[in-house]
Amino acid sequence: MEIIGYILSIFIGIILGLLGGGGSILSIPILVYFFKIDAVLASAYSLFIVGITSFIGAVPKYKDHLVSIKAGLLFGVPSILSIFATRKWLIPAIPEIIIQFDTFVLTKRFLLLALFAVLMIIASISMIAAKKETEEVEKDPRIFLAIVEGTLIGFLTGLVGAGGGFLIIPALVFLTGLPFKTAVGTSLFVIAINALTGFLGDVFNYVMDWPFLLSITALASLGILIGNRLTKVISGVKLRKAFGWFVFVIGILILLRETLFAPQSL
Repeated sequence: MEIIGYILSIFIGIILGLLGGGGSILSIPILVYFFKIDAVLASAYSLFIVGITSFIGAVPKYKDHLVSIKAGLLFGVPSILSIFATRKWLIPAIPEIIIQFDTFVLTKRFLLLALFAVLMIIASISMIAAKKETEEVEKDPRIFLAIVEGTLIGFLTGLVGAGGGFLIIPALVFLTGLPFKTAVGTSLFVIAINALTGFLGDVFNYVMDWPFLLSITALASLGILIGNRLTKVISGVKLRKAFGWFVFVIGILILLRETLFAPQSL
């Protein structure tokens, strides 16, 4: 199982490179189910893996003029305090057993994984529904909405350990009018800021297995370099639709596993 987990780690980066998001959709299930890591610690590991990988992937896209620093900072800065506070104070404050009465027990593990799965399903629907790729014209950002969106994305990133790419990209296109490929590059820049900021809130709360964490990150980083190259030959619309179905199925499987097949973990 661990060997399969290491192989799948490469796809964390490939997905990030191709879509500008989705790394955590693979990293958290890989860490939890293939390496048997606790869901809360897995969300912390995911932030580091996705953050470093996104930063590495953003560099070549910046050189190709596919990163809008202005739009990235507009989303990234408001989310920094939100995500750091969430990881530093909110996550540790959630008890391992949240609700318990009779035979029903709601645990922190189930809450985080279920919320993560629901976000996956919601994100997948928008990708599946996309019928064509539009070329938007970059416009002045809607500053207030961008700040609100950035803060919300930071909170969700901190809560479930996800980079938030599938929330960031639609927001970038809608609020700033960035073309899709530029939104992908900018999303990697924002994800790197968000994820690494969130990880800083975890460094003081958990003992990190650095050799393991760095090995997974190295594999994911290799994957994002592959993904960056594949963007030049693969249709973004077809890829988003196919990955949308993949995300939908994984989200459903996580919910089924945590409810039907592991009722004691609720």
